[in-house]
Amino acid sequence: MRSIFENTATAFSIKSDTSLERAYFLFKLISLQPLVKLGTAITNFALKAHLPVKGLIRATVFDHFCGGVNEYDCEPVMERMYSKKVFSVLDYSVEGKATEANFDQVVRKINGLIVFAKTKPYIPFVVFKPTAIGNILLYEKVGNKVLLTPEEILLWQKVQERFYSICKTAYEHKTPLLIDGEESWMQDAADGIVYNMMKEFNKDEAYIYNTLQAYRWDRMEYLQNLYSKAKTEGFKLGIKVVRGAYMEKERLKASEKGYKSPICETKQATDDNYNEIVSYMVSHLDEISIFLGTHNEHSTYLLMELMKQKKLNISDSRIWFGQLYGMSDHISYNLSEHSYNVSKYLPFGPVRDVMPYLMRRAEENTSVAGQTNRELDLLGKERKRRKI
Repeated sequence: MRSIFENTATAFSIKSDTSLERAYFLFKLISLQPLVKLGTAITNFALKAHLPVKGLIRATVFDHFCGGVNEYDCEPVMERMYSKKVFSVLDYSVEGKATEANFDQVVRKINGLIVFAKTKPYIPFVVFKPTAIGNILLYEKVGNKVLLTPEEILLWQKVQERFYSICKTAYEHKTPLLIDGEESWMQDAADGIVYNMMKEFNKDEAYIYNTLQAYRWDRMEYLQNLYSKAKTEGFKLGIKVVRGAYMEKERLKASEKGYKSPICETKQATDDNYNEIVSYMVSHLDEISIFLGTHNEHSTYLLMELMKQKKLNISDSRIWFGQLYGMSDHISYNLSEHSYNVSKYLPFGPVRDVMPYLMRRAEENTSVAGQTNRELDLLGKERKRRKI
């Protein structure tokens, strides 16, 4: 298939010279792992000491990777992307708040975002993390079939009620909902709830999407079993497929607890698993809607080629491509230029509350040197084209 991802004029078409220079500077910093660790430590200290650094953070790393402090603040960003046919997935990225009051607040927030999204043509999906509405230790106990205390039974009922509230709102407003994947030790319990939500609300089309992390070697079998149940029980599947974001934690915990790591042994095995999952889903498109979450050009080309082989419309509503805001613009904007359905995950939230997300994003980029170097190469090419 002809390469379309080298066109930097299209890739960075909504970036001013100033924002292009900022992006180049940030990825230069991210490419230096010791500097990222030092910067993370200093930023943590400055925030805890209540030093006046929010303005600096907002003007640099925050504005590059986030849309704003709230959904209304994100509107100019979303409208600029939409002018190039790139859609937005609002991602409330406040992490680390694990009280019942906070869980209930997140439900209200996500329900509000679903209502908000219905009024905006550029927001096709809303997303949330299961651990944003329930304690991870509770998910782990349920997944491992540990006997719950009476208090924990009530807390687990609340988690299920929160899921139901959000999924019902999504269904009523016909706004598809992406439910993120997390650590394997909590995922079985989350998968069980999402399965029930799909069975309830995906009778005619996919409104509820679960996430498969392809660095787990068991996910292909899981998908095949899920598809069989969907066919038998009469509901549609919504599947977001990603490679995965918790590899080091997964392998460390498996080593400490003495069980087999759920992670594929090699990067190649992960890539093969990812591509096999994508091929399977395209072959069962009558029952499965796909959200391809990837920054990998080869996997993107694979889905494009499969669509061509199946003679599918380029803008088939059952297939979406997605990347994170602030990354892989060469994929997103060149896909949209060729009329594929593409969206950016757009994190937002108060600067202080979103910092854990931003630090994790910076650390993940340092661990994927090829990705960071690719960003730098393309940004450098565009700087040269613009002669700046």
